[in-house]
Amino acid sequence: MKTRTIILLAVLAAGIAAAEPAPARIQDDAGAQDSKSRDPGGMLGTLEHGRYRCALPGDAAGAAWKAVPEADFRVVPSSSYTTEEGRGTYIMRGRVVTFTRGPKLGEQLKQVGRNTLQGVADDGSKGRLTCTRAGAAN
Repeated sequence: MKTRTIILLAVLAAGIAAAEPAPARIQDDAGAQDSKSRDPGGMLGTLEHGRYRCALPGDAAGAAWKAVPEADFRVVPSSSYTTEEGRGTYIMRGRVVTFTRGPKLGEQLKQVGRNTLQGVADDGSKGRLTCTRAGAAN
């Protein structure tokens, strides 16, 4: 192979390795992984502005969804949100939204569609709560 080809292949391999970071792991004093503090990684982003209505799945004997109005929130500019209890901020890394200040502090949601967020349980598994953007942020 020509020297130029080898150098290009080495640069390409280094770029691929750098683009796929290793998962971050944070250990507590006991050595157990803290899933709430785990860095989800990914590009920074923002949510679509507007009202997000939240609900839990129903059952076969009743309604398909059970509204949870106390979980509703409104996304506004500057990576902020508002609820009936007050205003806060969030950070979105990759598809994981973490509320970093305000009434929803510490809660996490995962973006599963442009306008749909799925709750994340304390252990990092998929939660039952679903929040859907229902309108503009008027």
